[in-house]
Amino acid sequence: MTAIIMKELRTYFTQMTGYIFLALTVLLTGIFFVAMNVIFRSPHFHQVLNSTTILFFVMVPALTMRLFADEVKNKTDQLLYTSPLAVWQIVLGKYLAAGLLFLMAMVVTMIFPLIISNFGELPVSQIVGAYVGYILIGLMLIAIGVFISVMTENQIIAAVSTFGIIFVMFILDALAGGMPADATSSLIFIGILILIVAGIFYHSTKNIFAAGIFAIVSAGIAIALFFANNLMFDGIIGRSFRWLSIFSRFDTLTMGILNLADIVFYISFALVFIYLTVNVIEKRRWR
Repeated sequence: MTAIIMKELRTYFTQMTGYIFLALTVLLTGIFFVAMNVIFRSPHFHQVLNSTTILFFVMVPALTMRLFADEVKNKTDQLLYTSPLAVWQIVLGKYLAAGLLFLMAMVVTMIFPLIISNFGELPVSQIVGAYVGYILIGLMLIAIGVFISVMTENQIIAAVSTFGIIFVMFILDALAGGMPADATSSLIFIGILILIVAGIFYHSTKNIFAAGIFAIVSAGIAIALFFANNLMFDGIIGRSFRWLSIFSRFDTLTMGILNLADIVFYISFALVFIYLTVNVIEKRRWR
């Protein structure tokens, strides 16, 4: 796995992607730092990190679009998949390479709060919380980008698709406010979720009987609860969207509140997409 990580890191810096990524991240963070901290003499660097979440729209697609799409396009994926390495080691190696480059950029940006510390007292808990949240969001989105990359051989499609998913996640809070709140709409929404989960279950196991049983039992439970007390279904769509919102959780972390539930959410989300990526490759490997 170490060989995969080193290969990907070399590729980042051979193709200049790594240098451009580091330079743009530090430059744009520096611009926000000057605008928000230096000019206004503010010690609140966590506000800079909050504002620079827009960088994820560019950073994550740039880091992940070529990881697997390039292998498929150049027909080197078969060589990779027939190597002695397990599929999870290949996926984890590529993921960690992108994650390490992202962490390098984060470490460099830490020079900015150190500069502020020479002129006054820092809100350390808020800055630490903001960095923890920022890094967790970045690593989670990279996992999504890796999954998108394995689904296509076109880097542009991979980049645009990753951008689109990040954008949707960015506006989930706004979408939540416009969702229907009645119980019937919520039941339909739950039914759609059950079908999606059953589809993923079938795609993973190829056991249509087990997937069908899961869908029928889950739908039966949902319908029974609906007729027993449909008031509990009111506003489920909006609440679900808010629960899935990665940036509302980030706001909590920037307050210096290291909520274990938020940290577990980000890590679990990343693990799910790493698992899905491994699953896709396993199917191709044995096809």
